[in-house]
Amino acid sequence: MTRRRLRPLTLEGPAGRLEALLEESPARAPVVAALVCHPHPLHGGTLHNKVAHTLGSTLAELGGVSLRFNFRGAGRSEGRFDQGRGEREDARAALRHLRAHYPGARLWAAGFSFGAWVALRVGAEEPDVERLVGVAPPVGRSDFTFLAACPKPKLILQGDADDVCPLPELQAAFAGWAQPKALVVVSGANHFFDRHLTRLAQALRESLAEAAGAPG
Repeated sequence: MTRRRLRPLTLEGPAGRLEALLEESPARAPVVAALVCHPHPLHGGTLHNKVAHTLGSTLAELGGVSLRFNFRGAGRSEGRFDQGRGEREDARAALRHLRAHYPGARLWAAGFSFGAWVALRVGAEEPDVERLVGVAPPVGRSDFTFLAACPKPKLILQGDADDVCPLPELQAAFAGWAQPKALVVVSGANHFFDRHLTRLAQALRESLAEAAGAPG
């Protein structure tokens, strides 16, 4: 396992300062810089959420760098919740940080639950974001129809015991999304992947190791 380090950061966001945490593998230059978005802040979601942490840690292991941050109003981030509009702009601010500090790395956008919607939507819109990763995207609560015309590679991970974002709803929506795409189902996992975080991390490694090691 590659040794990694955590570094707290403060980013300049459109509604004020954003609390962030950078995870990096200092022994090598990053090939991928991954943005990671946390679940809904009004339901306790922060950058320290265990699924967001697993995403960030595994993506840093694979690509070299991941950046988790708190949306406006969450944790020590300034501002107030903005129904997803301002949160998308917060994500863009975090992407600007990655672009500025890791110009040689490829950009990925990832997120969990509400954070999956933010990451996939912003990642689909930003031309230089190469790949999208969503864990338990809330297709019954947010609009994901933009993925029907998104040609970027999309990896979706979902537990088959998720009663917040049920798998049948996701499968129905996923069928209409553009290729290339992959859906990985973690058997027995609920929405928060309780007792299944190790399997989630392994699924990420198996699905993304080749992409992280290859250009484009």
